[in-house]
Amino acid sequence: ARDDAVVSEAAATRRVGGGGKRRAVGGAGGAGGGERCGAEAAAGPAVAADDRAANSVGREYDAWTREGILEYYWGEHIHLGFYTNEEMKRGYLRKDFVEAKYNFTQRMMTFGGVTAGEEKKKKKILDVGCGIGGTTRYLATELGPDAQVTGITLSPEQAQRASALARERNVPNADFQVMDALNMTFADDSFDVVWGCESGEHMPDKERYVQEMTRVLKPGGKLVIATWCQRDNATQAFTDEEERSLDFLYSEWTHPYFISINDYARLMRDTNQLIGIVTDDWATNTIASWRHSIWVGLFDPWPVVKAGPRVWWKCLRDAVCLERMHRAFKRGLMQYGMFAATKRPVLQAAAKA
Repeated sequence: ARDDAVVSEAAATRRVGGGGKRRAVGGAGGAGGGERCGAEAAAGPAVAADDRAANSVGREYDAWTREGILEYYWGEHIHLGFYTNEEMKRGYLRKDFVEAKYNFTQRMMTFGGVTAGEEKKKKKILDVGCGIGGTTRYLATELGPDAQVTGITLSPEQAQRASALARERNVPNADFQVMDALNMTFADDSFDVVWGCESGEHMPDKERYVQEMTRVLKPGGKLVIATWCQRDNATQAFTDEEERSLDFLYSEWTHPYFISINDYARLMRDTNQLIGIVTDDWATNTIASWRHSIWVGLFDPWPVVKAGPRVWWKCLRDAVCLERMHRAFKRGLMQYGMFAATKRPVLQAAAKA
């Protein structure tokens, strides 16, 4: 259901300055995006704190995991897929929907420099916002038995399902924990690779999200993030219609707010610990996923039909939101942000100090 308090707050803070000044709903430590501005920003932590206490993200994914509908259609990877330019020209429906998700993970590994040849020496990888662990298990398999891959999620149901699938797939070097990505219990400098695929969208504090992932990353380690972003309004302000469109996307899928690719890059620079920051927009090669996910349900509707009226209504609402997402990405209101960076090695950090 729509949370009018979050919607109202997000709309107000989105109008505060451009991409470099924007702060929206935030949790402990403030929200990501820039300087706090007036009453709009002051109200943010209270709203986010209420939402985090209720764990709306965890509840939503608990429900989807119990029902099994999302896993049935999307497979083990609950994220968008990758479609090459050639595949788009031929028609995206010719490609297997689940295969596209594996292709995305492979491309993300390459983008972040997380390759099997190099990373077999790496011992610890963290998957932040792991879902039911499809990517966690894939990384554990690709990087070999010497790699230990840990996935964290707010959803106990997801963690249980992920662990069960790891046992079924015989992937002993993948483990899963229920943990808040904004308050991780891991020690500083714990992981050789920190990976966040489509988890930033749900974070009520983008700054803390980046800071926590950087904190647990070892010096010389690699950070790679994929997340939905909104257009940078520093150069082109949102119209009233665009703000209404964003409000809809925020409220339907428990998204506190989005920020731009430039905002994320700035948050990474502001850590003063990340170097070699690379960004990209993969909207062109992922946009087909939105409508493709609707079509796979239309081609095979019986699991939804058998689930009963409550799930029918839920899936109908989700189909509307999927189409709204497609349109937002198509017109450039939304972007698909890709980010890779390295944590400054110890010697460089000492020299900088």
